[in-house]
Amino acid sequence: MSLSLHEMSVPAFERALNAFGAILDKAEAHAAARKFDPNVYLSLRLAPDQFPLTRQIQAFCDHAKNAASRLAGREPPFVEDRETTLPELRQRIAATLDLLKAVPPGDIDVEPTREGVFPIGPNRKVSMRADRYLMHFALPNFYFHLTTAYDILRAAGVEVGKRDFIGTVPGIAPA
Repeated sequence: MSLSLHEMSVPAFERALNAFGAILDKAEAHAAARKFDPNVYLSLRLAPDQFPLTRQIQAFCDHAKNAASRLAGREPPFVEDRETTLPELRQRIAATLDLLKAVPPGDIDVEPTREGVFPIGPNRKVSMRADRYLMHFALPNFYFHLTTAYDILRAAGVEVGKRDFIGTVPGIAPA
């Protein structure tokens, strides 16, 4: 059995985005229990040279929508980074989920080995196969920013663990 590019990307993005929404619920509950504004989390970062939580969330949303669009042969929709509150970041995640649903699986699965030109930074584009773009650029970047966002909240004392990060795995009933 072979996996399609759609199967390797969109469901994984959706599961992780939904799981992170639940992590934000726990972050808000953590802040409420300790009587502080949950928006305090937004400027936290793991190291001085890393993005703060807000930008980590924007980045993992961007990597999900950009990958799905690019694999479908489309220019990704531009989303301006304007979020300054947790509710706005929740909306960014919801909008990303909506964008993923709008890309038909067949558009992504046209030909996994087709060559495309993909940006891999603000000033660099490379020609590579679609499957390699997904496996060696899009997914690693998505999970890097997702993991860093999770780690920021975990380091801030939000009680989350691996099950929160993984979320609901298709085919496995919650315990």
